[in-house]
Amino acid sequence: MDSFDLIVIGAGPGGYVCAFRAAQLGLKVALIDKRATLGGTCLNVGCIPSKALLSSSEHYVFAKQHAADHGVKLGSVELDLATLLKKKDAVVAKLTGGVAQLAKARKITVITGAAKFASANTVEVGDQKLTAKNIVIATGSAPVELPFMKFDGKTVVSSDQAIAFDSVPKKLVVVGGGVIGVELGSVWARLGSEVTVVEFLPKIIATYDDDIVRNFTRIMQKQGLKIEVGAKVTGYDKGILTAERGTEKLSFPADKVLVAVGRRPYTDSLGLDKAGVELDEKKRIKVDAHLKTTAPGIWAVGDVVAGPMLAHKAEEDGVAVAEWIAGKAGHINWDLVPGIVYTDPEVASVGLGEDAAKAAGIAVNIGKFNFAANGRAIAADATDGYVKIIADAKTDKILGAQILGRNAGELISEIVTHMEYGGSAEDLARTIHAHPTMSEAVKEAALAVSKSALHAL
Repeated sequence: MDSFDLIVIGAGPGGYVCAFRAAQLGLKVALIDKRATLGGTCLNVGCIPSKALLSSSEHYVFAKQHAADHGVKLGSVELDLATLLKKKDAVVAKLTGGVAQLAKARKITVITGAAKFASANTVEVGDQKLTAKNIVIATGSAPVELPFMKFDGKTVVSSDQAIAFDSVPKKLVVVGGGVIGVELGSVWARLGSEVTVVEFLPKIIATYDDDIVRNFTRIMQKQGLKIEVGAKVTGYDKGILTAERGTEKLSFPADKVLVAVGRRPYTDSLGLDKAGVELDEKKRIKVDAHLKTTAPGIWAVGDVVAGPMLAHKAEEDGVAVAEWIAGKAGHINWDLVPGIVYTDPEVASVGLGEDAAKAAGIAVNIGKFNFAANGRAIAADATDGYVKIIADAKTDKILGAQILGRNAGELISEIVTHMEYGGSAEDLARTIHAHPTMSEAVKEAALAVSKSALHAL
């Protein structure tokens, strides 16, 4: 039986980062994953390939619709889907290969296969048995399947298949208007598909403020997405997806249906009962404030525990657990996990939204600044959207922010940084921002909290 200081089950961002940090701290580490390539869902079939598709499809739309406005005459523009998908696969291969090289350089033992617990400190992978004082569960999540409309991998698909259609669907219906649904819907709409997003809730990307969603919805519709909200899907048969909105019966022709109604913690076949690891009512692994499970020496990180199912959250979990295991002072601020929708324009948020603050009876001051008044945004044809800062009315402490606009996912980071040390809107407003940059809109929004914006009335 092979013995280690730490066994990590699952090689996604939470798992491999945990293994890397533990190895840096001198621990003997084994990293187990059922895939032949490391990186988990994120690198193999999630975050990375979807962003590659988003980027390539944006290039296609620019060449077809906007290049001439910049004096770039291209003539006929045609889509070569096979090459586009090959590019996506090359990006995935480079990153998964890079993770493998880093694991090898850190002398981490990588084992391919499905792991299951034999006991609280013993894991089996096929015929191989491994033991460790500490074991981290980082097995991630899987797409939620609708019981009345199961995945067939060809017509009714999850995001795993929707990143690899071999032809552009003529009519694509996306069930679910969350991040995954609108991102992949926007990809295929750009490439020529007639896309309809069907959402059960009253709005898409429902965690964002109403004003952000209203503007975002308008932009997505302008880009060709049809959006149906407040609609409950009832089935799919003979190329027709059916739904209902109150007493209204709806039907949508579709040669492909992407079901993107969420993800579930993936703990299948792990044998958690043999290890004494308990689940909560949502089938997530129960953990304490230090991500310890109900079994001594077993920890859990990322999508299998409560909290946002985001790769960067999983990474922070993994680093902290590795440090706690090594006797260090790990740190995570779960209140400041940014969320991003990687459409064009992007949507990003952190902390408390305006709607949530008002619903909780918290007195806030709001500062907004439109990209339409930002010089760099005008030069780059990126004037859609705005920055919104939410600050405590009494203390001026930044409570949250939401951004709709080009590169919102990058711009949100400096607001997270100021919030990490408890910074105020004035602190952010007095931070020098280079000119001309889109980040100046963040400064102006912070100034607007005290009605001091310089480039807007």
